Amino acid sequence: MADALSAGDPSVRLQAALAAGSTPDPGLLETLVERCAVEPDFFVRDMLSWALTRLPPGTTLPRIRRELASERAQARSQALHTLSKVGDRSTWDWITRDLLRDADDEVARTAWRAAVALVPEDGRRDVADELVTQLGRGDRTVRLSLSRALVELGDAAGPALERAATSPDPAVATHARATGLLRRDPETGFDAAVEEAKRIVALGPERAAAAAPPGAAEC
Repeated sequence: MADALSAGDPSVRLQAALAAGSTPDPGLLETLVERCAVEPDFFVRDMLSWALTRLPPGTTLPRIRRELASERAQARSQALHTLSKVGDRSTWDWITRDLLRDADDEVARTAWRAAVALVPEDGRRDVADELVTQLGRGDRTVRLSLSRALVELGDAAGPALERAATSPDPAVATHARATGLLRRDPETGFDAAVEEAKRIVALGPERAAAAAPPGAAEC
């Protein structure tokens, strides 16, 4: 199994990961975790995470937790992804501020998704307060991921986004306003929301509202 999981052909690795999950064997835990940290193929990585969810949580979760402190960015990212798939809310406090602010964009994005999936109801506002510190970060993909995470937090994200919308940093204010628009109208596309937010930030809320066509959404 270890040889198959490291084969040169990704289809062989995918079938091996599928087999590992179809017939769960705790003896494969270390092999699966180690492979998650280096596997280059997205679909194989996802299957490896699925295979890990098939093992007893009492054995799997402590091992996954160790990966959250790994020096390898992919190991941290995959550990977070697997935690979100296991769905054990007792692991919520393993998602630290350092992970939510990780310098690696993919780790941070995965941490945002995992945080939203695992946070208890009474912690949602605190998560929103932390996530808004990352507004304006990265490229379109990163910003879209953050907006989606904040939208999933629902009303808990409202106050934090309203404060961020008044930021003196145009990138932060624009991202906050675009996310606020997406919260109120999920059918609005991200790019359209960003363009509208840019207009409001450039003109100011009052002038933008006065110049907006009748019926236009305000963010």
